[in-house]
Amino acid sequence: MPTDWILGLIGGALIGLAAAVFLLGMGRVMGASGLIAGVIDPGARGTPWLERALFVLGLVGMPALLVALGAGHGSAPVVGWPALVVAGLLVGFGSRLANGCTSGHGVCGVSRIAPRGIAATATYMGFGVVGVLVARLLGLAP
Repeated sequence: MPTDWILGLIGGALIGLAAAVFLLGMGRVMGASGLIAGVIDPGARGTPWLERALFVLGLVGMPALLVALGAGHGSAPVVGWPALVVAGLLVGFGSRLANGCTSGHGVCGVSRIAPRGIAATATYMGFGVVGVLVARLLGLAP
């Protein structure tokens, strides 16, 4: 039996734990897109730049370390790098447009029963389903 769902469950639990630690330890809501934007724009208000930079370093560094140690999941993207870059830019644009990303709205917003977080989560989940269905219909995804 594939263990992908277990890895997803563990990853989700770790994201929730990180959000709780960030909220309890820093008194701030953890939103990855906001923290990344704050690293790019050091004049942004809120969390100090070094704390944002360390968070982003952990976000990128830990998966890279796991892959380097041979403990990575071993899955490869099913599309080429150009598609990944375009997808990443679209996700970044969407997160700025929505004033947050899945970690800010989905994990922190929904858990605090914030109407904006619930609406954003319902929207991106719905469009994610539509995107998968369209990709499958066009033969772009398995």
